[in-house]
Amino acid sequence: MNRWYKESIVYQIYPRSFQDSNDDGIGDLRGIINRLDYIRDLGVTAIWLSPVYDSPLFDNGYDIRDYRAILSEYGTMDEFKELLSKVHERGMKLIMDCVVNHTSDQHEWFQKAIQDPTSPYHDYYFFRKGKKKPNNWLSYFGGSVWTYLPQIDENYLHVFAPEQPDLNWENPKVREEIKDILRFWLDMGIDGFRCDVIDMLSKTPGLPNSHRLSLIRGSEYFVDGPHIHDYLQELKRDIASKYDMFTVGECVYITPVQALKYTQEGVDELNMVFSFEHMGVDNWYKWFLRKFRPVRLKKVLSKWQHAINGKGWNSLYFENHDQPRSVSRFGNLRFRNESAKMLAAMLFFQQGTPFIYQGEEIGMTNPDFEDISQYRDVETHNIYRLGRKLLHLSSQRMMKKIRYMSRDNARTPMQWNSQANGGFTRGKPWLEVNPNYQKINVEESQKDPNSILNYYKKLIDLRKTHPVIVFGDYQEHYPNHKKLVYYERNYQNDQLLVICNYSDQNLTFEPKHELKNYELILNNYPDDQLILLPYQAKVYLRRK
Repeated sequence: MNRWYKESIVYQIYPRSFQDSNDDGIGDLRGIINRLDYIRDLGVTAIWLSPVYDSPLFDNGYDIRDYRAILSEYGTMDEFKELLSKVHERGMKLIMDCVVNHTSDQHEWFQKAIQDPTSPYHDYYFFRKGKKKPNNWLSYFGGSVWTYLPQIDENYLHVFAPEQPDLNWENPKVREEIKDILRFWLDMGIDGFRCDVIDMLSKTPGLPNSHRLSLIRGSEYFVDGPHIHDYLQELKRDIASKYDMFTVGECVYITPVQALKYTQEGVDELNMVFSFEHMGVDNWYKWFLRKFRPVRLKKVLSKWQHAINGKGWNSLYFENHDQPRSVSRFGNLRFRNESAKMLAAMLFFQQGTPFIYQGEEIGMTNPDFEDISQYRDVETHNIYRLGRKLLHLSSQRMMKKIRYMSRDNARTPMQWNSQANGGFTRGKPWLEVNPNYQKINVEESQKDPNSILNYYKKLIDLRKTHPVIVFGDYQEHYPNHKKLVYYERNYQNDQLLVICNYSDQNLTFEPKHELKNYELILNNYPDDQLILLPYQAKVYLRRK
């Protein structure tokens, strides 16, 4: 079945950092509206909007205070409706973030739960009597998952920050509340949801102690839990089956076998998942880094291609609001233009739905801030404190980790032009703009026919033109080669070849195909020789 999400190209907007329209230093809905023509001209077909709900912003919007209200810093509900209408007028779809594993601790439900432990809302969350921690689980943001409230003599569960208490999905009233929220937005006309940490909704009954040595101890009891598929099947039955909607689930620690339990056609709990295995090729665990080797990345990508194709559907991404800039991480800044294009070709010609994060299309880089005070991210500051106090690591060593992996690497303001603050704002930006904005920006990219931006436009246009890019199979050649990426796609009468040099040296190789019989449809160099130049990527097409 050819469903619309398979042919989509999604552009993620992080609203706080995209475009400020009123010079308060914070991106807003009006700023997004003013930039819709840019997004349309890029060629994308859908926008994923990171949270714009009312929030105290302890975790930049992933701590929701009111699911049916817009954060005043971003605008009004009328402006959101205007945005939605104008997105649709331009032939694009709008996907919102669905954050339902936890709420803000300022949410009305949680406030009622702690004000009156006999309230029905008390069972909307996980509370346990007494000051002693109920188990030994650890939070993603550091420390215990339990916070004690002396006024009621109870601990409550939060897998992330204390300001983000976990919802109790075992309670059917919680599930009905969530369904009503989803209907609210779908009835307004949005086209689907990116579902935040969706495989964490189900906790193992009894919340047992973990006996594993792990940085996220207890995750075996709160990831991919025993009732997760029951909950998602219920949402499918009562919500997804009633709308022509799109769902992509953020799923931590997921394997391809597990992914198919969510996404396999016929199961259809989610259209696809965001997996994280390829985000671990340069680390043992996020903050414990190891030397990046390209062969690891291509092996993980191929693993997911082989496992999912023909059964479910892949998501294709290198960047989002939680990940560093890909050209700084997986590319080479000495060959920024070439390696950014190579990464795009390597990934986006595989089977799956491509996700482009704002600024990725112009090759934005990590900002390399020098001091911890320049970062705003709660996770970054928590990890810095833990590294300094618990592990006794030097400030220099912790800052090296943070400059590489902090979520703020992706959250610096969008670089529109060479004016002050990159054209993002005329006020003081909430997070510093990357100092390289004078050279790396949209305006300069639009002028240069060989820019990364114009390469992305060509790539997107090819995807819309040739069904083999969307629906073709996947066959890899030279899987163990440390520098060469070489795969083919076949669909009906078309064959596509993608050949990349993942190194900073010239590369000679033996083609598996008679390349003279193929049309070279994309090349990130003007040169077309058998030898591959540093980070060269070539895409060939042949009608059988």
